[in-house]
Formats: sequence, structure tokens, C-alpha cells
Amino acid sequence: MTRIFFFILGFLLMTLGFTFIILYFNLLNTYNFNEYVNFITTRIECYLSLVGLIILNLSLFKGEKKYGIYL
Repeated sequence: MTRIFFFILGFLLMTLGFTFIILYFNLLNTYNFNEYVNFITTRIECYLSLVGLIILNLSLFKGEKKYGIYL
């Protein structure tokens, strides 16, 4: 049950982070790509996509070893 909770939490955080990255994509009209990447790396809400991806991977691939198998 906790793995499902962390899966949903990771998916929501990742979706929220990528939404902000796409919303900030409109800044490419005024800035070049290097300035855009520098701006994205300074925004806290864009790090949510990275945190969500880590939580999602941990919930998928970290298994409990019982009886010689991973559950």
C-alpha cells in the first residue's frame, strides 16, 4: 500500500514539475536556450520533476526480499 502511495506521489510531483517546465517554455521567445536552461535550474518548482522521478523509480524498483524473491 505504501508503494502505491509513493508511486502516485512521485507521479504527481513529476507531472507538476514538467508542467512548470512547459509553462516556462514560453520564455524562449525572449531568451536563448542557454538562458532558458539557466533560468529553469534556478526555479524550485522545476526540481519537483526530478524529485518525482526519483520517488517514482524507488517505488517501482525497490522491492522487499521475502522468501528469496522480490515483491
